[in-house]
Amino acid sequence: MAKLYSECPQKKDNLNPKKETIDFLLNYSKALSVIECSDLKFETLQN
Repeated sequence: MAKLYSECPQKKDNLNPKKETIDFLLNYSKALSVIECSDLKFETLQN
């Protein structure tokens, strides 16, 4: 178990997301609506 924590993590230079992933996240954030009522928060997807 000690070996797992002592190893250095490998660097990953290829962290470019796909275009589909970016589009999905942008569309999701556009459709998300947060309504605050008193101390409660309601999250709704408007699709």
